[in-house]
Amino acid sequence: MLFGKAILVTGVASGIGARTAELAGQMGADVVGVDVREPASGSAAFIKGDLSTAAGVADIVAQLPARLDALANVAGLSGNTGVVSTLSVNFYGPRALSEAVAPRLREGGAIVNVASIAGYGWRAHLERAKTLTGIEGFPDVSAVAAKHDLRDEEGYPLSKELLLLWTMRAAHQPLFKERGIRVNAVSPGPVETPILRQFRAVLGDARVDSDITRVGRAGTSADIAPAILFLCSDGARWVNGANLAADGGLEASINAEVLGF
Repeated sequence: MLFGKAILVTGVASGIGARTAELAGQMGADVVGVDVREPASGSAAFIKGDLSTAAGVADIVAQLPARLDALANVAGLSGNTGVVSTLSVNFYGPRALSEAVAPRLREGGAIVNVASIAGYGWRAHLERAKTLTGIEGFPDVSAVAAKHDLRDEEGYPLSKELLLLWTMRAAHQPLFKERGIRVNAVSPGPVETPILRQFRAVLGDARVDSDITRVGRAGTSADIAPAILFLCSDGARWVNGANLAADGGLEASINAEVLGF
């Protein structure tokens, strides 16, 4: 279902992004990879780019092919660099890239945002999430953080809350909907990637170990990449505005506990 398709994947230098790009290539797609670091074994095409600024996003877009079938927003930070950089790379950058790439996506194309189980709390923080996702364009994130008193330690979960809420909103925005572009998300639980140690430092060993214990093991990049690529494919042509929990049952376990059944 990916043969001959052109797929843009961010974060291809390591982890989930690297495996997604590799698997897409094995399935016959033409992959364009983006990262701030060059991958050890590159995709067919690579753009060195930075999602943390509006100028960085514009530079990436200027180097893209005229036509794409799908965009996989995989690149992300663990939150250990502070709330400003985390919100920039994990939310405002991917959103800006998605909006800029939309005219290049074929009708019926797809955007897939890699969120996280850490974004589970968006419902509890709905008003804040609505306010922050409602800011148009690529804002001065430092000013946004100061205005809303955003703390460094909440940067990662907050960024994923915003990404999940925007995914649902974007699925019905004219920029995407009028051309049949689907916008979906994948939410992994803990995954054995190079930045898992950083997640432990940000979220705490107790939280990470508890999540892993609930489902028996941490996930791997090979567990997540197929879910991303399914949503990029025509097999998911009637899936839109959805969040696919690729977490071994973690969200289901948390829901059962929260709801008391």
